[in-house]
Amino acid sequence: MTDWIASPLEWLQNYQLNLLFSAVVVVVYFIIRRIVLPKLEAYVERDNLNQQTFRSALFTFSLLSAVVALGILLLIWGINIRELLAVSTGIMALTGVALFATWSILSNVTAFFILLSHQSYRRGNYIRVIDVDNYIEGYISEINMFNTILITEDRETVVYPNNLLTARATIINPRDRKRPIGKIEDFRKTETSVDGGLNDKD
Repeated sequence: MTDWIASPLEWLQNYQLNLLFSAVVVVVYFIIRRIVLPKLEAYVERDNLNQQTFRSALFTFSLLSAVVALGILLLIWGINIRELLAVSTGIMALTGVALFATWSILSNVTAFFILLSHQSYRRGNYIRVIDVDNYIEGYISEINMFNTILITEDRETVVYPNNLLTARATIINPRDRKRPIGKIEDFRKTETSVDGGLNDKD
């Protein structure tokens, strides 16, 4: 009976720091969830988005935070540091490329959280997205995990990738309305007329 009691006590004594750090990680994990999740819900309500958007954001954030917490716990409980650093460095490099490179599909998820927290991209706003001398414009209908739905004044539905929306110059609620999709030629015409006037004077 004494041995049965002594073994757990010895184990607790040997691993008390591991248990302490693990408890801190778990507490911080739940504190972050308690802080972030209400903010996500507030962003969804502020931008008049549907609950499916909130559920998508909740699932993605929960998954990423759980993976990070699990990785820290594995480090605390004796995973070889060199091996873990080698693996984690590779994973972080791949994750960084996947989440932030514009050609990556997963970068749309990163852009989703940026758009969700940005007050300008609320549902119902009329935006004009400019790509060099091309543009596309319409009302924001919905912001999904991978794309944003725009409704043009011609009642056409445009599915625009989130990562491109955050990487392009965007005019929020422009004063004038152009065609839903087209080229910006006003500057070229202005430059031509100015050049023509100067040549006439010469």
